[in-house]
This record gives sequence, structure tokens and C-alpha cells, in this order.
Amino acid sequence: MAGQLILGLSILVGLHELGHLVAAKVFGMRVEQYSIGFPPKIFGVKYGETEYAVGAIPLGGYVKISGMVDESLDTEHLNQAPQPWEFRAKPAWQRLIVMMGGIIVNVITGILIFVFMLYINGESYLPVSEVKYGIVAYDLAKDLGLKTGDKIVKVNGRSINDFSDVRSSEVFLGRDSYYTVDRNGQLMDIHIPNDFIEKLSDKKGAGTFLEPAEPFMVGKVKKGYPAEKAGLQEGDRILEANGTPIHFFHEFQALLQASRNKEVTLKVDRNGQPLNLKVNVIEDEKSKNAVIGFNPKSLLQRKTIEYSFGESLVKGTQQAFGVVFDNIRGFGKIFRGDVSLSKSVSGPIGIAQGIFGGDWIWERFFYALGLLSMVLAFMNFLPIPALDGGHVTFLMYEIISGRSPSDKFLEVSQKIGMVLLLSLMVFAVFNDIFKNIFN
Repeated sequence: MAGQLILGLSILVGLHELGHLVAAKVFGMRVEQYSIGFPPKIFGVKYGETEYAVGAIPLGGYVKISGMVDESLDTEHLNQAPQPWEFRAKPAWQRLIVMMGGIIVNVITGILIFVFMLYINGESYLPVSEVKYGIVAYDLAKDLGLKTGDKIVKVNGRSINDFSDVRSSEVFLGRDSYYTVDRNGQLMDIHIPNDFIEKLSDKKGAGTFLEPAEPFMVGKVKKGYPAEKAGLQEGDRILEANGTPIHFFHEFQALLQASRNKEVTLKVDRNGQPLNLKVNVIEDEKSKNAVIGFNPKSLLQRKTIEYSFGESLVKGTQQAFGVVFDNIRGFGKIFRGDVSLSKSVSGPIGIAQGIFGGDWIWERFFYALGLLSMVLAFMNFLPIPALDGGHVTFLMYEIISGRSPSDKFLEVSQKIGMVLLLSLMVFAVFNDIFKNIFN
């Protein structure tokens, strides 16, 4: 998990800073240092006028351009006349492109990842028509008024085709959202509070909302677990457990939880032949759930849409910018007071857990990389001094008004921005620690 985060951030930060470096060199600016990671420096190699370095703190990076007031707060050059190769000696439009270079590269990276993932893998989804047995409502869903067996037929008054739409950002980041459910032939609306996403983001509530009721068969049997020792095989259908009929996986999970550290008798259908197997139920060390050691294979039929490259280009671009719009809506939730800042802000621990997950799966890693690339582009574009967006704001002022802010103003703004960013980083890290230890 930590390795995925460090690798992902290193790639994205490296590309981001490369955008600044290339743009600066194109316009004849001298780049003194290109670093992935913050000091202390682990090693560096000088090529031409630029030192290429790797820092010990892998949560960012920087490009030091001569004649620029940046996070290094090096202001000695300000007492001298601008040199032709310095950032401050170039026209405002060139400086603007240099400051936008990193953001542009992150946006292009995010779009390309989404486009090629769609083109290679297509888009897999579970049709609502397949969820014929309704949903499994866990505690948070029950709090809303949902019940196991309900069939969600509409979201915010619109019919849906993809079951994932019931857990979309439109539902949780929008306002006054509601489900229309079919309960035993009667339609009713279930309203979702505007602060509901705060409960979903809580560590205790995560993953306990709702899912489709799934008939299943035994998938991959894990080596060394009780299921293998008992003789359970891939493709088996579990019909009963301790005499209780089993139709869906959530029913089997509930029975295992009730039989923790006990032996259960399974009635299994194997190629039309009934078998009785005795198996011990153990507690999984990682999840703390009661398990016997196999992956379920859902019998609900998913569909996959294949896209041409042109279709992938359009759809992938929409998905990439959808990440940006979701971030904007998320900020709106915070500013309106629908959710608290402490539940919304995550540091390295929260990012690693929420985006990358615990297991290394290349498809999920690249999806997380595309997602994070768009988030970094959005965050860097915010008009906060010390971020690219702060520099862009001052440069736009200079272009429009024809007057550049004073060097002293830029220096003070940079210091204020650094304090804000460092404070936010400290808050995010300690907020992560608090949520993981005390929640």
C-alpha cells in the first residue's frame, strides 16, 4: 500500500515538474535544479546547467528556476538587475505557460490513462436488470430506511441501467438526492441526507452501505485455509450450512459470523452430485471477518461495453474531468457545512487506503494513478500562493492590468502560502493518524 503510493506520487510529481522544466527551457530560462521528493537530498546528477536530484521525502518535488520567487524563498537575486535567462526577465505570457506546464502535463496524463484503460479493457458494469433479487442493506442503508430485498429503480427521479449509479458521486456529492425503490410491488422514495457522505467516509462506516443480493458459487479456494482442507473445490455450489438453506453470499457470510471458531457442515452441489463437508470457521487476521478461505464467484451476469479509440478518447476525457468536477462538488459540501473538514481531508495514509488499496493490482494501480493525476492538477490550480495556481493568479493580474506585483509582495505571499500548505499537511497527517487509531 505504501509502496504503491510512493511509486504513484513519484511518477506524477516527476511528470508534473517535468512540465515546468521543459516549458522553462523552451523559453530560455535557466533551470538550476529538478527534484523528485523534498530535501534532504539522497543523490543528484548534474547535466548541463541543471542538477537532477531525488529527495528523501517522497511527497512532492520542485523545479528551481533562476530569478523566480518560489518555495526555496531564495531572494538574493532580487537586489540585482534581471538577467536574460531569468524567469523574471521573460514576458508574462511565457511565465504563465511555465507555471501551467505541470498542471497541463498532469491533466494530459490523467486523460491518457482513462482513455487507454477504456480502450484496452472496455467498461464493465452490472445491469440493474440483473439485480433481480434486490439489495442487501447494511447498517448505513437501514438508517436511511432501505431494507434488504428492496429494488432500486430510480436515482433522483431518473431510471438507471448501471447498478453502480446508486453509489455515484451524483448521489453522495449532490443535494437532496433520493432513491425510488420497489418494495414488494410498491414504489417509495428514500431520501439521502446532504451530510450522508460524511458517514460513508467514516472508517467505521466504510464498506457497510449496500450491495446487490448475489447468488454465488465457489471461486478460487485459498491454499492452506480450512476450505481447502475440507475438500471444497472451485465451481461448487453451497446449498446449505448447518441445515440452513443458502441462496445468497450475504446469507453465507452471516452464518459464518455466527459460527466463528466453530465447525460447520456444508451441503454442496458438485456437478449435480450432493456432498456433505465439514469445515472450520476461522477469523481472518486482516479483515477480522469469519472466513473459511475462498473467493465467491457471483452468478449475476456483468456486461462489458467495448469502445473504439475515438469513443475511448471522448469517454475517457469525460471520466478524467469528472474527477475534477467531483472535487469541486466536494469543496462545495465543505463550504456549505454539509460535511466537516476533518472527515473530508486525507493525508498519505488515507490516500493509500482509499485509492490504492492493500493488494497490488496493476489495473487498479493505473486507475488510481489517473485519478490522482487529475486531483493533483486540480489542487495545484487552486489560487493559493506557493501553489502553481497562486503564481497563475498573479500572472493573470499582470497580463490584464499591465502591472506586475512587487517582489516584496510575491515574497510575503509565498511565505503565507507555505505556512498554509504546511499547516494543511500537518493537519492531514495527524487527522489520518487520529481516524485510524481512534475510529
